[in-house]
Amino acid sequence: MAIAGHWNVIDVCNGLLGGFAAITSGCAVVEPWAAIVCGFVASWVLIGFNLVAKKLKYDDPLEAAQLHGGCGAWGVIFTGLFATKRYVNEVYSGDGDRPYGLLMGGGGKLLAAQFVQIVVIIGWVSVTMGPLFYGLHKMNLLRISTEDEMAGMDMTRHGGFAYAYNDEDDVSVKPWGKVGATSQSSTPTPTLTA
Repeated sequence: MAIAGHWNVIDVCNGLLGGFAAITSGCAVVEPWAAIVCGFVASWVLIGFNLVAKKLKYDDPLEAAQLHGGCGAWGVIFTGLFATKRYVNEVYSGDGDRPYGLLMGGGGKLLAAQFVQIVVIIGWVSVTMGPLFYGLHKMNLLRISTEDEMAGMDMTRHGGFAYAYNDEDDVSVKPWGKVGATSQSSTPTPTLTA
């Protein structure tokens, strides 16, 4: 809404998912009010990463990297800021001398550890997934055809629209029928198309 001027259900759902991804890191060690703040800020983090992805022409139609990577990283940082001493000691039993959130009076140890954690996660994913995606790229298995991309895989592979974005979209297309054809009867007859 803040960018386009109107509500988009997919953006709202992704904003909610971004909040869920963000609070997962610290759900056991932050106060409920802080969890709400974390989720609210996560939606703005998602918007920011989406703008960066658009500017860089990064191809991620599901916003997976922005949502899980960006909002997840925000959640890890948030935990380093807002983890409470009481919950940290309750969840991670010990001598009671564990680091907790910087803004909750715990100093910067936990926040520093959280930044190290983000770097380690990025490194681990890069080392393990980089070769896999490089191999898929070299075997031409990462991209679909330009025709499929332009038409949309909902239509070319599944025979219908997943979402009706416009009033003109024919939502009566059934996955068991021919692409572009609508069923005239109330009970569809499955057909195979080649």
